[in-house]
Amino acid sequence: MDGNSRSRIPIRRALVSVSDKSGLESLASGLAEAGVEIVSTGSTAKLISSFGLPVTEVSELTGFPESLGGRVKTLHPAVHAGILADLRLDSHREELSALGISPFELIVVNLYPFVETVASGAAPAEVIEQIDIGGPAMVRSAAKNHANVAIVTSPESYPQILSALAAGGTTLDERTALAARAFAHTAAYDMAVASYFRENLNPATSKEPPKLKLEFGSPTALRYGENSHQKATLYRAADGHGIAQAKQLSGKEMSYNNYLDADAALRAAFDFEEPAVAVVKHNNPCGIAVGETIAAAHRLAHECDPVSAYGGVIAANCSIDLDAANSIRDIFTEVVVAPDFSPEALELLSAKKNLRILKLPSGFEREAMELRQVSGGMLRQDADRHFAAFETWRLVSGAPAGAEIRRDLEFAWRAVRAVKSNAILLAKGGASIGVGMGQVNRVDSCRLAVSRAGDRVPGSVAASDAFFPFADGLSILIDAGVTAVVQPGGSIRDEEVVEAASRAGITMYFTSERHFNH
Repeated sequence: MDGNSRSRIPIRRALVSVSDKSGLESLASGLAEAGVEIVSTGSTAKLISSFGLPVTEVSELTGFPESLGGRVKTLHPAVHAGILADLRLDSHREELSALGISPFELIVVNLYPFVETVASGAAPAEVIEQIDIGGPAMVRSAAKNHANVAIVTSPESYPQILSALAAGGTTLDERTALAARAFAHTAAYDMAVASYFRENLNPATSKEPPKLKLEFGSPTALRYGENSHQKATLYRAADGHGIAQAKQLSGKEMSYNNYLDADAALRAAFDFEEPAVAVVKHNNPCGIAVGETIAAAHRLAHECDPVSAYGGVIAANCSIDLDAANSIRDIFTEVVVAPDFSPEALELLSAKKNLRILKLPSGFEREAMELRQVSGGMLRQDADRHFAAFETWRLVSGAPAGAEIRRDLEFAWRAVRAVKSNAILLAKGGASIGVGMGQVNRVDSCRLAVSRAGDRVPGSVAASDAFFPFADGLSILIDAGVTAVVQPGGSIRDEEVVEAASRAGITMYFTSERHFNH
């Protein structure tokens, strides 16, 4: 028997008090079946009792009723002495016996939904009521005493506890790992409270940038990073809803580059409300399109640049049905990611054993904040999620756009945001037809977009993610047959650029916002 096995501590008594009730019935049933005495509080105790399971109210333990509207429940020596007693010490065991207090071997606590209440837009008084006091005290007490007590702060750990219960108790390694998670949990909670006070309740500090604390869990080792000699790991945000939380339904193991490209494709597809598809390769769109159906959008997106789309990543903002799956099936694709897949579509695509099929978690939404590591630090910015409405654009050249040209200009303005700067995107019929990206000057991006669009350029529209510093790039688009352009404006040579557009008789709008994507 190794040292780790000898350190197993049987679970005889557990205190369970949770705001997140998911998985509670399974946990409580497992504990009760194993003969564990369950002590609980308030709504948690009522729910456990409704499962037909025996439960002891904390008030029976303390001899003191819950008071002050539930603000005072567990702040009592009969609770905390049972959590904090170090049973390795004879003096602690003797003192517990003299006090008539029994120890706990398991504490299951998650905290009041403070972050969720803030996110809901609740008034300060309601938010402050969601600042947990007794919960963090129990979590920290149990984590400190992990030599004797297992602390669980998330339903994700319930299966681990039930497995340990069946094995005869928790090991020291298990309790230590749980304690580390618990301290991270309370630290993140306190940081959220501090940030709320600083940003919402303290006028003196509300304009200061908040301190940044990052917490990521559920690590998954990847085969390697961007290149085979680089180690790589995926970490998941506890409250995230993005690509890191997607469920893989079929296909090979995801790679580092797969995740990067899938995320870029999602950002592009979810910039649109109508059915949209983005095909991405090396973090840049090979094609973006909208359509009446996902199948139609995919065909248009693929037609933009079929050569580059080979081995790309496809993202859709709506469920993949059988028609869309048939459109995708014969194209070599690394990943397909969407909110859902019809059973027929999943069966068809799953036949391609190497194709990675990812289903987004429910409630998927774009992140509000973006982070990027730089040497020695981190950059933070709000996500670029704003698009100036057409009604706010300023017509600076040519005739006002008719309905069809307007739709294409609005599409192009949204689509160009997903392209790496310097970015030029040509569009026609709700689809990109040529993309120039990642060049160190805008002239080369214009040339690249035109060359990729080929004979499709005449009658198309163009979007530029930033202003034209000179008229030369615009002239390339005009000479190729572009009939309308949308760009931010703001160059010291705007007059020169507008004059070139006016001479050519093309329509041009300024949006007064740019969409750099480096």
